[in-house]
Amino acid sequence: MTEQSQYIPTGPTKTSSSMTSAKPPESTTGVAMTNAIKLRFLILLMLWAAAFYPIYPSLVQTWLNHSNNSHGILVPLISLYFIWQKRGKLRQTEISSCNWGVVILASSMGFYLLSYAGSIAVISRSMIVFSLIGLVLFALGKTIFKLLAFPLFFLIFMVPVPDSILNIVAFPLQLFATKISSHIIAALSIPVYKEGNMLYFVKTQLEVAEACSGLRSIMALTMLSVIFVYLSDKGWLRKVILLASAVPLALIVNIIRVSGTGILAHFHGEKVARGFLHEFSGLAVFAFGFILLFLEYSLLNKSGTKQ
Repeated sequence: MTEQSQYIPTGPTKTSSSMTSAKPPESTTGVAMTNAIKLRFLILLMLWAAAFYPIYPSLVQTWLNHSNNSHGILVPLISLYFIWQKRGKLRQTEISSCNWGVVILASSMGFYLLSYAGSIAVISRSMIVFSLIGLVLFALGKTIFKLLAFPLFFLIFMVPVPDSILNIVAFPLQLFATKISSHIIAALSIPVYKEGNMLYFVKTQLEVAEACSGLRSIMALTMLSVIFVYLSDKGWLRKVILLASAVPLALIVNIIRVSGTGILAHFHGEKVARGFLHEFSGLAVFAFGFILLFLEYSLLNKSGTKQ
């Protein structure tokens, strides 16, 4: 009988469970890098805000004291709201960096220093927006910038339009409002004579001043139309119609205001064109223009198609 040979292992036998290597603990390097990038962005953001400190007081004063630019004080709040709405997507988006952001940031700061030294307010104020765009693009990357593109560019509405431009545009608008309003008032069998931006009635006269040019309504309704365009999920044609209608709507509601004031001045004297009633009529007419714009937005977005 042949003896059967057997293999006797010299080392311990590894079981199936011991054959499977244990999963290493999750690395915290990625989390640490993300936190470092966020910290860097916060530091850069604070330095950016401090750099523009010299122009904040005059900017706020313009918002508060210049009626044509009074909407500017709301723009940062609206922009922050749109950013807050995207907080969920921002948390899930990977942070990166873009070298083009450095170019935009450095160029904007250079223009800011030159314009501030030369007392060119509109450029120095505009650089607040463009430098912030460069900062976000550099510190957070293209993907996050795309998410924040609208709130960032929307900030341009907070920059006051220079008085030199406003004066050029305001006077033709005054003449236009005076002319159309005189025709409307005359069509209601009220004797009226127009000369320049003046309306002469039998017992009184009314000046269509710069505040009644409709420029304030044009700027505010244009800003609102841009918001509605952003909120709309329809095609470009409807968005263009919505955006283009802001100026005609502003002109229409301003003509209604001037015509209504003229009619009241004819029956009750020029006092109705001054003081509280004048300011209230401006707010009421703007609210009417906002309602018309909102109705247009609702009608254009009522259809189920996105064409």
